[in-house]
Amino acid sequence: MQQRLTELEFRTAGQGFYEMTQAVAEWVNEQTLQDGLLTLYLRHTSASLVIQENIDPDVQHDMLDFFRQLVCEDTALYRHTAEGSDDQPAHIRAALTQTHLAIPVRDRRMLLGRYQGIFLFEHRQNPKSRQLALHLLGE
Repeated sequence: MQQRLTELEFRTAGQGFYEMTQAVAEWVNEQTLQDGLLTLYLRHTSASLVIQENIDPDVQHDMLDFFRQLVCEDTALYRHTAEGSDDQPAHIRAALTQTHLAIPVRDRRMLLGRYQGIFLFEHRQNPKSRQLALHLLGE
């Protein structure tokens, strides 16, 4: 068994979905490990990772609309508002989703489904810099 570890940085323009499938796939393909398990870990508490359809952008728009309705950005509802009306809602949205993913790798390719993509789901309104740790374990 061998392992590889790196970090990638992604910049967001505010709330929404940012596909990172290609950047992750390129890193996996550059490694000498053929088969294994890739773990992605987002090092933040106000953004998350999702595997979602990457063909029709309406999917991401509908998801964003749903989470905006599910978790309102109203400072009257929360105690933690130090960074604005989207502060606590961002933490709640991150808790409802996930900050890590596990994806099998075969022949230096992620075994994602035909319409699956990896997305950084930014929960904050303002642009952010996000760090993603990639860990590949295999042979």
